[in-house]
Amino acid sequence: MKAVKFGGTSMSTADSILRVAEIIKGDRDRRFVVVSAPGKTDGDDKITDMLVAVAEASGKTRDAKFEPVCKRFKMLADGVGLSGALDDELEQTRKSLSNADYSYILSRGEFLCAKLLAKLIEYTFIDAAELIKFNGSTYDDERTQDVCKAGLKGKLDVVIPGFYGSNENGDIVTFSRGGSDVSGAIVARAVNAEIYENFTDVDGFMTCDPRVVPHASVIDVLTYKELRELSYMGANVLHPESTFPVQKANIPIHILNTFNKNASGTKIVPTEEFLAGGFSRKNNMPITAIAGRQHFYSLHIDKSMMNTEIGFMRRVLSCFEKLGISVEHIPSGIDSMTVVFTPVDVSACNELIESVKREVNPDHISLTRDISLITIVGHGMKSRPGTVARAINRLSYANINLRMLDMGASEINLILGVSDDDFERALIALNGEFEV
Repeated sequence: MKAVKFGGTSMSTADSILRVAEIIKGDRDRRFVVVSAPGKTDGDDKITDMLVAVAEASGKTRDAKFEPVCKRFKMLADGVGLSGALDDELEQTRKSLSNADYSYILSRGEFLCAKLLAKLIEYTFIDAAELIKFNGSTYDDERTQDVCKAGLKGKLDVVIPGFYGSNENGDIVTFSRGGSDVSGAIVARAVNAEIYENFTDVDGFMTCDPRVVPHASVIDVLTYKELRELSYMGANVLHPESTFPVQKANIPIHILNTFNKNASGTKIVPTEEFLAGGFSRKNNMPITAIAGRQHFYSLHIDKSMMNTEIGFMRRVLSCFEKLGISVEHIPSGIDSMTVVFTPVDVSACNELIESVKREVNPDHISLTRDISLITIVGHGMKSRPGTVARAINRLSYANINLRMLDMGASEINLILGVSDDDFERALIALNGEFEV
């Protein structure tokens, strides 16, 4: 039995919805289906963006802003041969607009899309508000599992809208954008699915950003740990929180392309099972993928004998905490440390520097604003000597200055810092070295 999720691009046009219906009917194991709101087309914005405009309006303006939404859904219904199928739901939504809150309005894209697909494929519609629970505005995992398991027990052939649930007051609460991935994973765990299939508009996770490295290829198998490292560095095929529900139940994820039936996609599998030989990759390279992000800041601190000052690092990090600045990495030496962090405005930077000076009285402190981080990810790194040396040498041959080096404790990721100007050249050079 499979739980399946279709993204906004898959649900964006009548033709793509008919393709989705064909995919579902083509495999009778696809019994639980979660859908996003229709995505962007050549002529229209994403439905969710259109609903944001509705939610931000008021009074009669809301009605006017809702018209394009109605028109889009009626076109979709007409296009799949179900003219008038959503008229009642659209009218009910229109009547509720005057008193509806922001989250409720945003959730109607998934709600209406799931209603349409359920009617098309003759599956049962179940509202996500009945299954996915929040405590206030915070997702309640334990309660959701109890409610979702009970709500889906004994049921098959179900369509559920993604992206939202409800809290203890019955109010609609949404996940962050892209949260339908999370909804799909929650359902997969609740029904103990054999696999969670996530259909999107790409062939899978790539070995490197194809916009920079055109010959990058699809990764056939990823572990959950590798996925987390790559997602952090911007490989955003999946919502970053979507793996947790299925990971707890050791359910594999299969990324597939709605529009390319010949693509085998990427399987994301339990790390322990992969390491035990339960899954294998097509190639035997030590590196699985390379990814990166630009525009970080770094604060470099020098102080003689800092290693003898108990609490030195804690005091430095407390300065970041007080200013609400997120810390990314902390490479250090015996008399120095560097804190890499997400960008903040000039006044916050100045305040941070003064705060660190007061707290630890450094010999020298400097700020750099043009750092890019590149991560090299792969379980094979742990058992293959020379991976770090190869990466450093490759950057040297390409005349790229290495600004930072940091290796995770798990030894499956190596993080390199270069200047923003060298970012793309570094990606190309490293990809060429490891032939991922």
